[in-house]
Amino acid sequence: MATERPVRLVLDASLLLDPVGAGAPVPTLRPGAEALLRRLRHSNLGVAICHPEEMPTTVSGFLEMAADLNSFGYISLPAPTGNHLLNELMLEWSRTSSCFYATSTVDEDLFSELQSHNWKVIAVDNECGTKDSGVVNIGKLQELLITLATLIKKEIASSSILMVGYAMKPSREEDFAKRGAFPLYPSQNGLIFVPLSFELPLASQLQEVDIILHKMTDEIISIDPNCSISFPRGISFSAGMSEVISRFMEEYPDFCIIDPFKNISPLLDRLQIQEILVRLQELGSEGRPKLRAPHSLKVINFSGSELQKQLAEANLSFPLIVKPQVACGVADAHNMALVFQIEEFSNLSVPLPAILQEYIDHGSKIYKFYVIGDKVFHAVKTSMPNANLLKSSSGDEPLTFNSLKTLPVATKEQLLLNRAQDNKSLNIGVVEEAAKLLKESLGLTIFGFDVVVQEGSGDHVIVDLNYLPSFKEVPDSEAMPAFWDAIRQSYESKKGKVQT
Repeated sequence: MATERPVRLVLDASLLLDPVGAGAPVPTLRPGAEALLRRLRHSNLGVAICHPEEMPTTVSGFLEMAADLNSFGYISLPAPTGNHLLNELMLEWSRTSSCFYATSTVDEDLFSELQSHNWKVIAVDNECGTKDSGVVNIGKLQELLITLATLIKKEIASSSILMVGYAMKPSREEDFAKRGAFPLYPSQNGLIFVPLSFELPLASQLQEVDIILHKMTDEIISIDPNCSISFPRGISFSAGMSEVISRFMEEYPDFCIIDPFKNISPLLDRLQIQEILVRLQELGSEGRPKLRAPHSLKVINFSGSELQKQLAEANLSFPLIVKPQVACGVADAHNMALVFQIEEFSNLSVPLPAILQEYIDHGSKIYKFYVIGDKVFHAVKTSMPNANLLKSSSGDEPLTFNSLKTLPVATKEQLLLNRAQDNKSLNIGVVEEAAKLLKESLGLTIFGFDVVVQEGSGDHVIVDLNYLPSFKEVPDSEAMPAFWDAIRQSYESKKGKVQT
């Protein structure tokens, strides 16, 4: 479905260098240039940097920058000569590619020459603009990508091409982008990806995109755990995400957003996650392993006498894993502890309210499942050792850790010992049924969950559930087509419901 002609983009150096520092001994990149270059690196476009011939040798600062550009895979291209004749490479591109030239310097003669060879010209941040009606004028560098994406879509002239605007923090965006998830050149099923900028008016960007893909939890500032976490009550978002949420909830109820905020909100609360997972236990049947949630209890304090009574009523015994009720989006949501006796709750640093869960001996093996549209993938990873091994090294203290950073995992010796003691295997069919039921009940397009197999009983226990995981364990060759298809299917399903 993608266009057969490659897309070439030439960036004039004036677009990247801060004009305030023009003539300074060490040129600097203008604000937004670094983010632009990073995103273009994974765009599937052919990108070149056009500069005066003397510039790369003027100062060490620019050479250092040029080296970085080369590492991005960009081509260093001499600027057109004084008579405005394009060099041979640019002329060749004009015959074989869809070509775009972006600059912040107005040169009417050069623009005319470029357009005579079918180049599209984008002029950025020009106070006076250009008189040429064929030139696209934009005010800020941050507008370049969405402008370029719109022009590429028009160039292809296909109603089947969809533009996906995505909003997530830079580190997560980079993780996805470097795997090829966000091409500006149409994907194999006709998707163009462009970042939404909270520095620009949101309304104008929403007019151009067909779909919004977001990681809402990246934009959470705070969650009040004393509120029932029922979206959006008790949750504070960044200004940009707040605007996205308010606009879509109030002004664009039929817009395709992956996924609706209200569908994701239960995954912010471990108590709600527990309630969701408990409903899956009906999948158990004779001859198949039992699928269940971990036994758990919500507590609002760690008072010894009261806690002892609550544990007895909930039929929970030590060891216990202690998790904040808030599941994600805030700094301490992943600060946890493993406690082996009631005294260890004294001065425990895990945020309250908290969820106490049975600790399940699982042979240090965890199965990570990823639901991407109608596809289900899984991977096996090394996990925490069995409780007796952890207790022997805890020194009569609770074992505290951050599940994203400092999770204690089994050593090679412990893995061998676990393998010799118990070899319960995973029943893929049972878990895939659970994945389908979760997809239907949650109404999510892309999510993940973790399963452990309990030693002795063979129970399949789902211990975590999260939205839009990185699914980095799935090979790119399988993950990316499934990712794109899931987004397109979600759009077509939403469109079908609106039309009916």
